Amino acid sequence: MQPVPNSPDSLTFADVTELAREDMQAVDRLIATSLESDVALVSQVSQYIVTSGGKRLRPLLVLLAARALGYDGEQHIRSAAIIEFIHTATLLHDDVVDSSARRRGRDTANTVFGNQASVLVGDFLYSRAFQMMVDIDSMHVMQILADATNTIAAGEVMQLMNVHDPDTTEDSYRQVIYRKTARLFEAGAQIAAVLAGRDPADEAAMITYGQNLGAAFQLVDDALDYNSSAAELGKNLGDDLAEGKPTLPLIYAMQKGSAEDKELIRNAIVEGGLDHLERITAIIEATGALEYTARRAQEAADMAIAALSEVPDSAHKQALVAIAEFSIQRRS
Repeated sequence: MQPVPNSPDSLTFADVTELAREDMQAVDRLIATSLESDVALVSQVSQYIVTSGGKRLRPLLVLLAARALGYDGEQHIRSAAIIEFIHTATLLHDDVVDSSARRRGRDTANTVFGNQASVLVGDFLYSRAFQMMVDIDSMHVMQILADATNTIAAGEVMQLMNVHDPDTTEDSYRQVIYRKTARLFEAGAQIAAVLAGRDPADEAAMITYGQNLGAAFQLVDDALDYNSSAAELGKNLGDDLAEGKPTLPLIYAMQKGSAEDKELIRNAIVEGGLDHLERITAIIEATGALEYTARRAQEAADMAIAALSEVPDSAHKQALVAIAEFSIQRRS
């Protein structure tokens, strides 16, 4: 294994993944065996989505946090795989709900296999995750994951209610990104503390870390929809606008733009589509909406890093800090 630099500022994402390479390889092996099914379509769709790339940030978080907290067992491997299965199930369902055609630089599973197969295989992954939870033999871990899964499902419904609603507030938007995205990051970090047998204060600190890391990640993701490229992002630019999703850049632009600007954005959210993407992107830039979103993401990342203050210094702690920094610097 390559030595890891001492300063989080000097860590690249490749450095971070190298630190967890052996653990992640174990996660990949467990995922491969857990995807086996005597139903051919289940295996085909599962393999397609799980092997489609992505940063594997959520399982990586579990692995690094467990090691940073002194855990030397093996249940963090199973926990990381469970987190990845839950995340993958939400992606399969999300892409059907949103009628998405591209993810991670290639066709979505629903585009290739159809909506019915995507929904049902998403259900399979959820049920497999719950089977795997039992093997951890911890009621506390099961409670965390059960609560997280329920919260995520509620977040999906909340987002559906906000679609095509131009009166969505920043507070309502933040509730959605907590439930839909940050909650799973939070669960992964919390489970690491539970496995390591840490006290309630350390567990609370990891909850704070995961929650804010997830918020920063989603805030940046929503900003990238208006200032990245399809090649970098791995999905179509302007997808949120096309789907009528009032994300923070749009919410802020409506608050700060002219009456004409506000009306244009309101109509675009109500109607969906990309007819006015260029004009709306210009309004977002002119009103400072991207900068505002970036500041909110930076605040969340700073809170995540601050939550690690009582964790003993180590290469794994430095990697957790680096992930928080990476979440706001990324372009994809």
